Amino acid sequence: MVTGRVLMVEDEEGLVLTLGDLLRSEGYEVETTGSGEQGFRMATERPFDLLLLDVMLPDRNGFDVCRSLRESGCDTPILMLTARTQVIDRVLGLRLGADDYLTKPFDPMELLARMEALQRRLPNRATGHQLLRFGRVEVDFRSTEVRKDGQVVEMSAREYELLRYLLQNRGATISRRQLLRDVWGYDSRVFTRTVDVHVSSLRQKLEDDARNPQYLVTVRGLGYKFLTA
Repeated sequence: MVTGRVLMVEDEEGLVLTLGDLLRSEGYEVETTGSGEQGFRMATERPFDLLLLDVMLPDRNGFDVCRSLRESGCDTPILMLTARTQVIDRVLGLRLGADDYLTKPFDPMELLARMEALQRRLPNRATGHQLLRFGRVEVDFRSTEVRKDGQVVEMSAREYELLRYLLQNRGATISRRQLLRDVWGYDSRVFTRTVDVHVSSLRQKLEDDARNPQYLVTVRGLGYKFLTA
């Protein structure tokens, strides 16, 4: 089990009490605040292993707090909590530097699972590892820029989300169903070719030979895997 120090920035008192008790029972040390401004100060002044950040806060919204934390150099993994269900809101939060996004109401067990997965997936966030290179490509997680041969590669927010997810899970075979659920937020029972279309686009932009990819490979019958040399 992955545990650690958690800062919960949430103004809904009932949720704070419920989640606080749950997290402490699982071994987490929990500090809470209902203020976005105070949450920003706490996150930048003291070390935390994870930040649970509500979007709708009374004084300063979570998007603004997230942006300011990343601009200040804070690398603490951020899991955003919100009642908003629009895809554009999830995209905005991720583009501003959040690492995951959970829509209310949610099952507390799903929150725990996402927290544990996030901490396993981003073990080097706190040590400032913000660049990842493969071949002629460099991905800057801080600026959300992707460069090939030093030139910025233009890509959509969804393409960037997909690339980041695959990089964070590099070496693992990821099914289309899992990608639809975790990157798009779709019901995994929905049939769509959108994953294949986006993977193809990433190959065209990043691989030296899109027809014979070296990094973003297909695992026939199972899904996709990102390989690093």
